Parts: sequence; C-alpha cells; structure tokens
Amino acid sequence: MENLFWIGFVGAALAGGYALLQTKKVLSFSEGTSRMKQIAGAIREGANAYLHRQYKTVLPVFAVIFVILTVMAFASGGKMLSKFTPFAFLTGGIWSLLAGFIGMKIATHANARTAQAASEGLNRGLRVAFSAGSVMGFTVVALGILDITLWFVLLRYVFGVTSDTMIGNIMVMNGMGASFMALFARVGGGIYTKAADVGADLVGKVEKKIPEDDPRNPATIADNVGDNVGDVAGMGADLYESYVGSILATFALSAIGGYGFAGMFLPMMLAVTGILCSIIGAQLVRVKENATQKTLLRTLRTGTYTAAALSAVLALPLTYLTFHGVEGSTVFPGIAGTNWFGIYAAILSGLAAGCMIGFFTEFFTSESYRPTRNLAATSQTGYATIIIGGISLGMESALTSILIVCAAVLVSYFAAGGSTAIVDANGHFLETFNRGLYGIGIAGVGMLSTLGITLATDAYGPVADNAGGIAQMAGMDPVVRERTDALDSLGNTTAATGKGFAIGSASLTSLALLVSYVNIIQDKTDAVLNFSIINPTVLIGMFIGAMLVFVFSAVTMNGVERAAQKVVIEVRRQFREIPGILEGTATPEYGKCVSICTKGALREMVVPACMAVIVPILAGLILGPTGVVGLLAGVSVAGFAVSVFMSNAGGAWDNAKKYIEEGHFGGKGSKPHKASVVGDTIGDPFKDTSGPSLNILIKLCATVSIVFSGLIALIHLL
Repeated sequence: MENLFWIGFVGAALAGGYALLQTKKVLSFSEGTSRMKQIAGAIREGANAYLHRQYKTVLPVFAVIFVILTVMAFASGGKMLSKFTPFAFLTGGIWSLLAGFIGMKIATHANARTAQAASEGLNRGLRVAFSAGSVMGFTVVALGILDITLWFVLLRYVFGVTSDTMIGNIMVMNGMGASFMALFARVGGGIYTKAADVGADLVGKVEKKIPEDDPRNPATIADNVGDNVGDVAGMGADLYESYVGSILATFALSAIGGYGFAGMFLPMMLAVTGILCSIIGAQLVRVKENATQKTLLRTLRTGTYTAAALSAVLALPLTYLTFHGVEGSTVFPGIAGTNWFGIYAAILSGLAAGCMIGFFTEFFTSESYRPTRNLAATSQTGYATIIIGGISLGMESALTSILIVCAAVLVSYFAAGGSTAIVDANGHFLETFNRGLYGIGIAGVGMLSTLGITLATDAYGPVADNAGGIAQMAGMDPVVRERTDALDSLGNTTAATGKGFAIGSASLTSLALLVSYVNIIQDKTDAVLNFSIINPTVLIGMFIGAMLVFVFSAVTMNGVERAAQKVVIEVRRQFREIPGILEGTATPEYGKCVSICTKGALREMVVPACMAVIVPILAGLILGPTGVVGLLAGVSVAGFAVSVFMSNAGGAWDNAKKYIEEGHFGGKGSKPHKASVVGDTIGDPFKDTSGPSLNILIKLCATVSIVFSGLIALIHLL
C-alpha cells in the first residue's frame, strides 16, 4: 500500500486546481464603484498589515521552540525525540500559516465583489461569496494532503524509514506546529475582530444609535478588517490543523491496530475522494430571489449532505479494496484477519455524526428555528433575560453534540473490533491489541472527509458580512444590505456548524492522540504505569486539565475586554473631539482603531498560546506520565463541553439580534434591539475567540505531550 501514496499528490492537485478556478471566477466579477474599491482597499490594507505583524511576532516563538526541539533530538541521539521532529514542527506551522493567509487574501478581494453582485441579485451574491469560501475550503485540504504526502514520501523513500510505527509517530508530531500556529491565528484574530466589533457596537449602535457599519463610526474599518483576520485567516489555520491532525492521529493508531501501511492508506484515500465529493456538492449551491432563511439553509444543506452521501458510498469499495486480503496482523500474527466492513461502519459513524452535529448546531443557532426565536423574544423584558436565555441555550446545546460524539465513539470502537488481550503460550498477559481505537480515528477522518465544502459554507459568511459593511459605507441601495444581511445571518449559522465539526473531530482526535501518548511512553520504558482514574496523579491531572480550559477561556475573554475598552474610549474621543462626524461632514480617524486592535491582539495572544505548551510540560515534570494522561483527559472533556456551549450561545445571540433587525419585536432602534445588541457583544468573544480556540487547545496539549514524552520519561522513569 505504501507504493500508492503518490495518489495524495493527485488529490492535492485536484483541490488546488479547483481553488484556482474559483479564484479566477471571483476575480472576474466587478468590484463596483470607486468608493467601494476604496473601502475594500482600506480593509485589505489593514488585514495585510495585521497578518504581517502577527507573523513577525510568532516567528521568534517558533524559532525558540525549533531550537529546543533540535537540541533535544540531536543531543540525545534520537532517544528523546526523532531528528525529524523539529522539521515536522516547522513545516506544520508554515502550512497552517499559508492556509489562513491564502483564505484571507481571497476574502479581501471578494467582499466588494459580493456587494456589487448582491445589487444584481441574491443568488449572484451567494455565488461570489460561496466561491470565495470554496477557495478557502479547497486550499486547506490541498495543503493538508500535500503536507502529509510529502512527509510520507520523504520518510519512506528518501530517508529509508521502513517502520510504520516510527513513521506514524513522527508524522503525528507534525501536528504540533500546525496546532501552535493555529492557536496564535485563532486567538489573535479572535481578539482583534471582537475588540473592534464590541467597540463599534457599544458606542455606535447603543450610544449613538447609528446603523451597523455606518461610515461615521470610527471603528467600522477595524470591524471589517477583523472579519478577515479572525473569521477567515484564523478559521483557515484552525480547520487546517483539525484536518491534518485527524489523519495523522489515525496513522499512529494504524500501527497499534496492526494494520501497517494499509491503515495509513485508507484515511488518505478518504481525503482524496472527499475532495471529489465536495466539488460535486459545491455545484448544487444556488438559490432563487427572495429566498427565506430556510431556503438558504436548505441549499447549503443540499451541497453538504450530497457530498457526505457520495463520500459514504465511495468509502465502501475503498475500505474493501484496502483491507480485503490483509490476513492477520503485521504486529501480532496470531490475530484474525481484518474486519473491513467494521471499519467501513466506523467511517459511516463519523460521517453521520458530522451531519448530525451540523443539523443540531443549525437548530440551536439559526433564526429559522424555535430556540433562537425564543431567545429573541426574551429581549422584550430587558438585558438580563436575553443574557440568561443565551447562556442557558448554549448549555442546553452541548447535550446533543456530546451524545452524538459518544455514540460515534461507541459504534466506531466496537465495529472496528474493540480490543483483544494478547497472552503467551503459558496464558500470561502480554499486552492489549486494540483495533477499536483505529475505528475511532478513522471515524474522525470520515467526519472531516468532505471538509472542502464544509469549510466553504463556513468561510463564505465573513465575506458576506464584509459585503454588507461595504454596501452600508458606500451608500448602496438598501435592498443590497438586506440581501447581504440574509447571507450573513446564514453565515453565522454555518460558522457555528464549522466550529461544531472542528470540536467534534477534536474530541475524536484527542482520544487518538492520548492513546498514542500512552503507547509512546510505554515504548520508552519497561516500567508498569498505572493509568487508572483512582491513581491520585491521574485524578490531579484531570482537575488541572479542566482548570486549564477555564483559565484559558478567561485569559482570552479578558484579552477581548481590554482591547475593546481601548476601542470604546477611542471611538468616544473621536465623536467628542472631532466636530462633524455625526453630521457626516468630517471623516473619522479609522486608522487609530485599526492600530489599537492590532496592538491589543498581538499583545494578548502570546500568553494563551504559551499556556498550551507550558502547562502539559510542567504537569509531566511534576506529576509524571500518568499526570499528563489525566490532564489530556480533563482538557478534552471540559474543553469539548465549554467550546460547544460558547460557540452556540454566541451564534444564537447574533442571529437573535438579526431576527429583531428584520422587524420583529419592534425592529431596529427599539428597546428589545438594544438588549439584543448587548447579548451579541457578550456572545462575540464566546463564539469567535474563546470557544473555537478550545478545540485547538485540546489537540495542542496532546501533541506537546507526545513531543516531550521522551524528556518526561527520562526524568521520571529511567
């Protein structure tokens, strides 16, 4: 099977080619009037400036970690760390950076074009925005498959690594660089965009009673820049590491299950066929004029569900051809042949879980359904009730996502074969042979196999949001803003769905990485380790992991709060000291707010990112490997629940506000509307900063633990 891995290059070329075609399609549309071009240029300039400064801030941190890893690898002669790990870390970060950067570039070129297209029709506006989102989606999968294939080919054929176990363990460590870069991008971009958004809304909409994205608001350019650096660049880096992480974790579990290179080949083929299915599904996304929210939601569902169904159909022959004839185990010759249909059932469970998470996320966050409409109704009795309602809605929504993932874990584990105890000729226990864990890993790959179209439906939302801002600032016909608002409202729901996919796959991937950590630790020592939950170090580690989730969320929320305060003060200063802003006779100093958001985001993003690296290492040094296992379990469970709660509560608050702005409960300017704006400002850092960052935290803690497992083993066990 290892001789067929070149197919990964074909998949990468297919996805990259489709992304290129969609780029040309977007750029073929008109950017509109000179005023629209001017506004789009200012947004583009601000986004580019922020990303360049972000990368300059991150580069020294990456350099320090690269040096530490290099010293560990070469000073120990490869015993603590493979000599390939530092370079895997570096390339993972670079590819993750590229995924976000390319997505941001196309988004900043598509915003004005979407506004102009929306002036010609709703479907035309959707096509431009969705094509821009498709560039992001297919760029992520192209870079992900290219990265994985390159590393496999280099390790197997250039450096001559023949052990599937060693290749799997080395490539898992590639995920540390991707996760580290993604965390910087998600946290930094999230702080930027929400500081600007909160500052603009609190002063502009609540205090001065001017519309959203009004050109008289000094923070409006910063707000639109934030949509791109947070909701596009940050999200692209985030989903890239989720996609790559799920595949690489399954690589490592393939060796544990005794599947060898066949077990590595299957997730690669699922990813390649997922690209084909996503392209077919993307062609089905189109609507008629005057479409309702349900109609818009239905057309996106048609695309994503079609892609998932096609992927499910193609997975059957793929699984059969990959495992048919693979008799016994490459590790344990006494084990019976491969249960290929059980593996296929595990893939189906992942696909089904992804679709179900998407549906229930839509149910809890879309204004087309009862929960968000009921939340909007609570605004009639004031600020407190809508805040309480949003918090309770978010907590309630965690129920379905967690139960769906639990069901997927059970089905995939037992369908793939569960675990078997290995004994010697005298009946003495040797170790556990586990194929069920491979089933969990492949379920995670199945969930993200059609990421191309899933991410496209997510990434188009910020483009539509920016288009609405440009339409407002350029003074376009109000019908244009109505159309972009309809697309933006749907974008809030699809963004929440994308975050649901990310955290759902993170829960499966984190379990796979936890098992990889245990196996790597056991390979490095002959000591018998007690990973039971009643072991005090395991239990303490679980408490520390849960604590990390809440402290991390607090630090990122505080980052938004501190930066937003400075934006509020600056916007108030400009309204007070620059005569004529409200009358439209003077131009606000937009650059001041852009600068405040940039400095605030860069300053506030470092501590949360470093926490994800330092805490697992300290836990290992103090508590040992068993404490690390507890920490990974605690951060996974608590992180999953809190992430779903925050993301869905924030999405529901945002769409409740938009539902009121459509004319319900008094419409714009009413007391319920003001209450909904406050709820939305609370939900902003929930859904776009802290919530989505937690799924990266979960996986980064696991990969950091794996990378430093040699050091922990050396100190505690040798």
